[in-house]
Amino acid sequence: MEPAKNTQEGAVANKGAKADKEEAPPPAEGVKVTISGAALKAASASKSENSDIEDSGLPETIQSILKMIRAIKKKIAEQMAKLQAIMTNRSLSPEQARSQSMALQAEVAGLNASLTSANNSLNKALQESGASSESIVKAASLAMK
Repeated sequence: MEPAKNTQEGAVANKGAKADKEEAPPPAEGVKVTISGAALKAASASKSENSDIEDSGLPETIQSILKMIRAIKKKIAEQMAKLQAIMTNRSLSPEQARSQSMALQAEVAGLNASLTSANNSLNKALQESGASSESIVKAASLAMK
């Protein structure tokens, strides 16, 4: 008498044989991303925005303070542009223009205080690091950009 075969093993074997006979589905196509020229330019601009600081050879703490100074200056410029737009916007009532400009002026004042603090931090960091006069001049020129 022949031993009974496990029917599950036979079913698995049959499925495997069927899978071998069937063609595998074609590989799924990946996601294609197209980046516009403007996006590439913006990405390279953000990298090069602080590349002069990163390539300066100054200590990391001084580099981070310089980057912070640039970010604050950029934010001040943005707020000043908004303020100028409010002043030239004839669709606003004088009261609306005044209230919006006062809010922006307060924000600019806060940013200016932050900039002063960051400049003081830069001076302190330069003194504590014992930076050479060449490094101090380099840091000052980078801070002015």
